Amino acid sequence: MAEITWIKLKTDMFEHDKIKLIEALPDSDTILIIWVKLLAAAGKANSNGYIMLSEKIPMNTEEMATIFNRPINTVRLALQTFNRYGMIETEGESIRIKNWENHQNIDGMDRVKQLNAERNRKYRERKKLNSLPEPKSDVSVTSRDGTDIDKELDIDKKEKREDIDKELSCKHDDAYKQIIEYLNSKAGTSFRSTSKSTQSLIKARLNESFTVEDFKTVIDKKVFSWLQDPNFSKYLRPSTLFGTKFESYLNERVRGYEGNSTGITKVYSDDINF
Repeated sequence: MAEITWIKLKTDMFEHDKIKLIEALPDSDTILIIWVKLLAAAGKANSNGYIMLSEKIPMNTEEMATIFNRPINTVRLALQTFNRYGMIETEGESIRIKNWENHQNIDGMDRVKQLNAERNRKYRERKKLNSLPEPKSDVSVTSRDGTDIDKELDIDKKEKREDIDKELSCKHDDAYKQIIEYLNSKAGTSFRSTSKSTQSLIKARLNESFTVEDFKTVIDKKVFSWLQDPNFSKYLRPSTLFGTKFESYLNERVRGYEGNSTGITKVYSDDINF
């Protein structure tokens, strides 16, 4: 049985007709305590609402009386009452809380089980790579209060975001390298793709949905326009090319420019901005 240490109790439970009817019975307080103890036992068993002594052994009435520390006749009366009001159901010797999904996040628990399996898989992968020590037991998610499943699901979302961010980071690293190598090859420069300031400029434009090809187009246009002019060749640098005027450079009409330049001719744009 997976270890789960919480259940849900709704704040309006005492407004339900069934609970009000129970409160009118003799020993109502004890019966209600037994109800809560049943819910807790079902949560601890984590077996879809069944009241279990162990993974394969259902808890009987005598065992409930001993474990709940209540008179056996009162336990019997409580079970009869819960059965009459459709709060429990019996299958042979087994007793199950009806509508268990109202007291436990079933979908969330299934997701937590998936997370456990995935984390174990990742742990084994890391262990192979890093020779991590063998754990005493499987890496698992243990819920400690009523919010832990939500926390685990939030962690799952965070891990997915981190995976996406990691993937984007790899793509950005590749883009930095492609763009700067292209600039250096066209302009005869030696800028570094690892420069944080350069990466910041490129990343800002990538985040605006510009592509690597857009960067190459800007480089081609400005190299075509500026490379042969000593007054402007100094501006063939990331801080000028990839700054806030990037879009205007991309859409700039350059006289004599016809796509990617294979050779550089001293031809200027109609409007040189930097």
